[in-house]
Amino acid sequence: MADVKLLGLWYSPYSNRVEWALKIKGEEYEYIEDDLHNKSPLLLELNPIHKKIPVLIHNGKPICESMVIVEYIDETFEGPPILPKDPYDRAIARFWAKFFAEKEPATGKSFFLKGEEQEKANEETYEMLKVLDNELKDKKFFVGDSYGFADIAANMMGLWVGVFEEASGVLLATREKFPNFCAWRDEYINCSQNKEYLPSRDELIAYFKARFQAVKSAAK
Repeated sequence: MADVKLLGLWYSPYSNRVEWALKIKGEEYEYIEDDLHNKSPLLLELNPIHKKIPVLIHNGKPICESMVIVEYIDETFEGPPILPKDPYDRAIARFWAKFFAEKEPATGKSFFLKGEEQEKANEETYEMLKVLDNELKDKKFFVGDSYGFADIAANMMGLWVGVFEEASGVLLATREKFPNFCAWRDEYINCSQNKEYLPSRDELIAYFKARFQAVKSAAK
């Protein structure tokens, strides 16, 4: 049996992507929780370049970057495929994964920054939401007819953005402006197929409410 360990953070969408992939494959693994504010020597040893979670350790060898890890899991372990078999569909799935990697950082800044930086991040996020709202018209999935690689990459937009909105009181994606995106997001978090892979929304909201409150208190 393979020796598989995952170094992550329970509230991180990037860790969740890797756990999702491992669960699809039915692969057993040891989960090791790290500390964002006091990074472990193990993390610094295994990912000395970026010093970030997640890190998958497979038979003693580390693999870094969430979607790189997801692709590695798909290629390495038996089980249902995560990337589509069709070359064109695979290319489209990778396109959307790259899109999220490039555009999502602005979304986080919309919630965690203030002033001009926040305004700029909001503009970038609205442009991203426009693209997604247009793409997701009458669609449940980014590629094909089931959840897969692109949908795993979309977990920040599918779950975490709504959590950030509720926890912070900052509303970015309204049904009036982005009806297709919001319909897709509702399906994403309520679909029974996804629920077993996603963390508890209530627990995430409680965690991030406390985090946003701590930031407010520190700013006073």
